Amino acid sequence: MKKVLLMVGLFTLSLPIYSQKLDVSAEIRPRYESRNGYKSLMNEADDAAGFISQRSRINFDFSNDRLKLGFTLADVRVWGDTPTTKDNTGTTSVHEAWAEAILNSKISFKMGRQEIVYDDSRIFGNVGWAQSARSHDAFIFKYNDNKNHSLDIGLALNSNKEANTDILYDNIAGYKSFQYAWYHGQFNDFGVSVLALNTGVEYSYANSDEQKLDYYQTIGTRLTYKDSKFSYNASAYLQTGTIDDTDINASYISANIAYKLTSNISLAVGIEVLSGKDQDDTSIEFNSFNPLFGTNHKFNGWMDYFYVGNHANSVGLKDFNATLSYSKDKFSAKVVPHLFYSAANVYNGTELMDDKLGTEIDFTLAYKMAKDIKIQAGYSTMNATETMESLKTGDKNEDNNWIWVMMTFKPKLLSYTTPTN
Repeated sequence: MKKVLLMVGLFTLSLPIYSQKLDVSAEIRPRYESRNGYKSLMNEADDAAGFISQRSRINFDFSNDRLKLGFTLADVRVWGDTPTTKDNTGTTSVHEAWAEAILNSKISFKMGRQEIVYDDSRIFGNVGWAQSARSHDAFIFKYNDNKNHSLDIGLALNSNKEANTDILYDNIAGYKSFQYAWYHGQFNDFGVSVLALNTGVEYSYANSDEQKLDYYQTIGTRLTYKDSKFSYNASAYLQTGTIDDTDINASYISANIAYKLTSNISLAVGIEVLSGKDQDDTSIEFNSFNPLFGTNHKFNGWMDYFYVGNHANSVGLKDFNATLSYSKDKFSAKVVPHLFYSAANVYNGTELMDDKLGTEIDFTLAYKMAKDIKIQAGYSTMNATETMESLKTGDKNEDNNWIWVMMTFKPKLLSYTTPTN
């Protein structure tokens, strides 16, 4: 930090001049998909859907000793969804627009439209796979001792518009408000995270204009260990509270172990259990765990049969999976098989069905063509059971698969730092 001497009458003022940095980058990401049983089973009369979607972004990042700013302008579209002569489609939006005030070397607060990502993105994630991705309007108090401990305290309050009297929020964001605290501590090779989240959803009483705000809580922890060859993580969360005057009692557990077989090959195995509700259970209670704002495409198979805008308040899920990864230089490959089971009972009329839902196998390849150019491709297939067919409809005997190819261009357009002397 430099200082400049300013003469004002008989006085000399010493004013700080902060070192400043500006980075401007872009992203162009077109993706071709062939959906033939993506998210749900195909019917015999159905044909596969083929399309190209594209995300286009420009990112501005500014920082000095006391301030950080982030601004991301994004355009999301499907090729051909707009006439070639139309130039205003409403697809362009502000993905991020936030400011962070740095109070000292350990404490800051960040507010505005921003991505919120913690741990493995299971509860809070940016949903980066989706072309639109996810961001929140929030305030976050941040503490980081620059060594082993971090603490974030976040708040959000949503409304449809400016108003002079209270109006019902229609939960565009999925919630009216939230408050949370997230802590992470790193102790050599071990890490521990704790999250306590209070989420409020607004409703109107039946046959009344009166509003109510129900809250439910998500509380849990994530433990990690990692050395040069071996890594492990385990998570456990509970959900309680009420939503629309209905009590919530749900849970989540997961465990994953990975081992680096060679410098290029890794093997991992894992299990996830998300609680659900028996279909013959007539009690008035929500027992299905909700992963809330997580990057759900990352979990439970890439064909998105579970928790990607679906499978809410259902029979839950048990996911037994393995991952075989290979990477060398600019090339990487991965195969991920999943065995899916329902976590609660599924019935066909009065007959209890087998809890096995199906087997999914995901393949992906990636090659880094240049520093800022990457190509990826994937193929996934679902071998479903009658139980899956009962839950999802469609035909388990159809060839249910998904193919995609994606190019990502992420150049840095400008990077400028003011001289410090």
